[in-house]
Amino acid sequence: MNSSEETAAAGRKEQLRNIADKYFDALLRKDFSAIPYDNKATLRAPLAPGGVHHPLAGKDTLYSQWWIPLEPALEGVEIVVLDYYFNESLTAVCAEATITLNVMSPPVTLRVADRFTVTVEGKIIEQENHFDPRDVTNPGWQNG
Repeated sequence: MNSSEETAAAGRKEQLRNIADKYFDALLRKDFSAIPYDNKATLRAPLAPGGVHHPLAGKDTLYSQWWIPLEPALEGVEIVVLDYYFNESLTAVCAEATITLNVMSPPVTLRVADRFTVTVEGKIIEQENHFDPRDVTNPGWQNG
């Protein structure tokens, strides 16, 4: 790889990292319009309508069927991004994080690996959220 290719790759990694950071910042602020979705974006998540096998499609659908209903659970949320991983072609970033939901009693901390496929224009075209939903759907399951 020559120096101009290295510079371009470093710039793309920075862009991808910034997209992931914008996403988590939007969650903290509950400002879902700040998530840089493409109009045709898709979302797969364990608790989303359709689950991981039938993605939600379209920016407006993501807001109405996923983010707006999820908003109350994000009151006082705490997020710590642990690391970022990039695919070889630099079309996607996976961010590993902990998300603590303080509205639950006791609070629940999810370890997530959220993957974003991002256009060259910096828009999320595909999102996949990976986490174990049992702490949300069956609190205390680990103690039972």
